[in-house]
Amino acid sequence: MKKSILIVLLLMATTTIRAQNPIAQSLMLVDCPTAGTLARGSFMTSLHSYNNGGLLGIVQVGLSDRIMFGISYGGTNIIGTGPVTWNPRIAVNGRYRIIDETEGMPAFSIGYEGQGRGVYTDSLNRYLEKSKGVYIVGSKSFKFLGFLALHGGLNYSFEYEDGDKDLDGYVGVEKGLNEELSLYAEYDLAMNDNSGRSIGDGKGYLNAGFRWSFQGKLLIDFVWKNILKNNKTRPYSSREIRLNYVEYF
Repeated sequence: MKKSILIVLLLMATTTIRAQNPIAQSLMLVDCPTAGTLARGSFMTSLHSYNNGGLLGIVQVGLSDRIMFGISYGGTNIIGTGPVTWNPRIAVNGRYRIIDETEGMPAFSIGYEGQGRGVYTDSLNRYLEKSKGVYIVGSKSFKFLGFLALHGGLNYSFEYEDGDKDLDGYVGVEKGLNEELSLYAEYDLAMNDNSGRSIGDGKGYLNAGFRWSFQGKLLIDFVWKNILKNNKTRPYSSREIRLNYVEYF
């Protein structure tokens, strides 16, 4: 059933409706990549808060208008009392936009994301929400009461010591309210997190957020994660704040 939903939504995301804006407005929805890339000579620094007093720092650089790469590192209990538990390693990410968006064609990018989200579990060698691993994603923008964009991707995570090695997929949508405010949501089918010793219980991960952009450089996100409470061990959703700053060399 989930595979059928994914196919339908991927077709929706690549429907050739007249484009209004290039899909370079966002790099990520909540945790799912879009086909957007950083402009050449720009960089983005990000700080994400998450449950258990966790903080994740990310730095990404645009090498060209098509190529970007970055690193990330963080840990839990950074905010709070008691010892800090650091992530086991620095994670890397990279993205290459292979096709630009046109009036009749969505943008497509391929990439790698080694950073999972949430608490790291040593016994399963994975994060609470698995890293995307290698992925391909398509993004298409539309003119519909302002800016609207649809996204759809397929990914394969290398965090599979829980016994679930399935291919995964996700879809997302973002809607601009004006030049500063936007809403967005994503649904990760979590087909690689529903069997074996997986943490997920089969509902998938539904996340949503609200973004405020100040002069196109400072972005503040208020995020509601795991709305469906797709977790066998931690059956609750979470509220997070994320800060992003974009600048040019």
